[in-house]
Formats: sequence, structure tokens, C-alpha cells
Amino acid sequence: MPPPVDLPPRAAELRAQVRAFLAEERAAGSWVPRSDVWLSGWDERFTRELGQRGWLGMTLPPEYGGAGASPLDRYVVTEELLAAGAPVAAHWVADRQIGPTLLRFGTEAQRRKFLPGIAAGEVYFGIGMSEPDAGSDLAAVRTRAERVDGGWELTGTKVWTSGAHRAHAFFALARSAPRDESDRHAGLSQFIVELDSPGVQIRPIPLLTGAHHFNEVVFDRVFVPDEMVLGEVGAGWRQVTSELAFERSGPERFLSTFPLLAALVGELVAAGATGTEREIGSLVSRLWTLRRMSLAIAGSLASGNAPELAAAIVKDLGTRFENEIIDAARLLVSIPPDPGAEGGYPRLLADAVLHAPGFTLRGGTNEVLRGIVARGLGLR
Repeated sequence: MPPPVDLPPRAAELRAQVRAFLAEERAAGSWVPRSDVWLSGWDERFTRELGQRGWLGMTLPPEYGGAGASPLDRYVVTEELLAAGAPVAAHWVADRQIGPTLLRFGTEAQRRKFLPGIAAGEVYFGIGMSEPDAGSDLAAVRTRAERVDGGWELTGTKVWTSGAHRAHAFFALARSAPRDESDRHAGLSQFIVELDSPGVQIRPIPLLTGAHHFNEVVFDRVFVPDEMVLGEVGAGWRQVTSELAFERSGPERFLSTFPLLAALVGELVAAGATGTEREIGSLVSRLWTLRRMSLAIAGSLASGNAPELAAAIVKDLGTRFENEIIDAARLLVSIPPDPGAEGGYPRLLADAVLHAPGFTLRGGTNEVLRGIVARGLGLR
């Protein structure tokens, strides 16, 4: 793991500002806290409000609409939004990883085209990595990118693309050269695909409840001009692994169910329950440990590093932790989930139970992440 870091003194003032804003929103009844809001909480008005306050694209330079802030400053804002169960899905992918990746690998024209809109909360992105036969094993990607006059033609299918039916564009990982069995990660490239392009079909993948967050995105000879190639042709794998450090290590990996944990403690206190101190204490102590680990990675990102191995550890441990919060909530309080409730403990628990299977899939399954850790430690 990277060395531990502490938040700078200015973080306390920033945290107070974010909490005051969230309290105003709650008092106005603008939204109801939910679990897993970075998937299900799509609210473009709320996202624009954050952009107006300078709380999106915070680490981007001012010339691209950002604040030039540290990843630790962004960490404070993100932590407060998730802890409050605020609706952050609209800007989530763009703010978390698209912006930093464009800053690192994008051309000047690409940065000028997308970054100001991301910082303003007006441009939304998805991620086009997973495929029907290539989930966590991205080396198995089958989407083809074929060279044509002036650019590339993409043919293939992406799945589990959160928010694609509302997003403006996404990064698509495609095979731009024949697969080489001696190096399965060679020949992959990334492309910026605007989702209203001819030949793009977006098909919903509804949840059991009928909610629509995920999508299948089909490319039928979709033209992508040369100026929309992200980074270097053939360097897609290196770029994607760098991008995944942002996706796997943030506080969302252990705070998606924090509103449920807070509500659980409230229910136990209100009921005068005893004998649960050990279970709650164990959860809170592990929460604090995961936070320290995640903060260390944010500090490493602030130094320009991309600690993929440490990020995989946080994601694996965080996924297991969040499911244990759900287990505790089901066992310690005898309130049955009420899917029809608009808020409160029953709704938080119902949301968490519904989304729990997805925790282990987004950003890589636990089994794949453990393989990454084992290879990084020289164990396989």
C-alpha cells in the first residue's frame, strides 16, 4: 500500500461547506437518501448544482473549467456526497475517471471539447469495457476497430454500461490489431464514441424491479474519426489499467451502503437494543481502516502515480465489507424491507439488497482482483 496520508487543514472548511449544502437540499426535500447512489441516483439538476459550486472536475486545471485542486480535496467532497446518499450518478463516471484520463492521455482538442462540460455537470459519460464474453477479463475483448479512411470503424457489443441511455459519450476498448496469444493485452486501443453516432444502438438491461441503469451498447460499423482516438493506438491496455486505479480505490467502494449503516445504528439506538456493540464496532473499525487505505491511494494519485495493486485490494475488501453491512442490517433489526417505501430504513435496506450482487462485478470481480494481487506479489 502507498504510505498513509492525512487530509490537509483546509479540508475541514470544505467539508463544512458541502455538509451545509446537503442539509439545505435535504430540508428542501430535493431528494431522499438511497444506497448505491453512484449507480441509481441520476439527477442532472443536482449535478449542475455541484458544478456551479466548483465541486466537479475539481482536480482539472482552471483552463479546462476545473479548480486545480488536489485529489484529497475531491475525496472530501465525494465522501460527504456518498455518506449522505446524495444522487451522484449523472456525473459519476465523468468526474471520477473520464476527466483524469482525458487529462493524462487525451489530445488538447479532446480536453477542450469535453472537460469544461464535465466540470460544469453538463456532459455525462459511460464506460465501454465489458462485453458478453469479456467481463473482468478485458484481454478477451472482441469488439473490432478496423482502419478506414479518416478514422476507424467499430463493430461489436458492450454490456453493463451504466447510464449509456442518458450519457453523451463513452470510452470504448476495442481490438485494433489481431490478437496475439503470446501477449493477449497487445493490440487494444481506446476510442471516444459519441453515443448519438450512426450505427450505435442502446438497449436497456432492466433490473428485476424494472429499474433501468444498465445497457447493452451495440456498434454496427460505427465511424470514429482519428481525432477521437484516446491516447496511442495499441496502448489501450496500459491506459485502461491506469484508469481502473481511479475506479477501484475511491470511497464508493465502502460507502455505497453507509446510509444503511447509519440508519441501522439509529434504529438500534431508538429501540434501546443491547448486545450489538461488538457487531457495530467491528463494522465501524473496518470502515475506518478502509478509509485510511483509500485515502493513501488518493494521496498517491495526487503525486501522479496509479497504484493498481493497492486499488485492487481496496475494491476487494470494500466489496466484502458492504455485503456484511447488509447482512448485519437484516439480522439486527426486525423490520422487513418495504419496496414501496420512499425513504427510511426499509427503503435503504431494500435498495442495498437489490444492488449487492453488482458490488462484486463493477470494477472487476473479487476473483479477478485477487488474481491481480497475487501476480503483483509474485505469488502466481
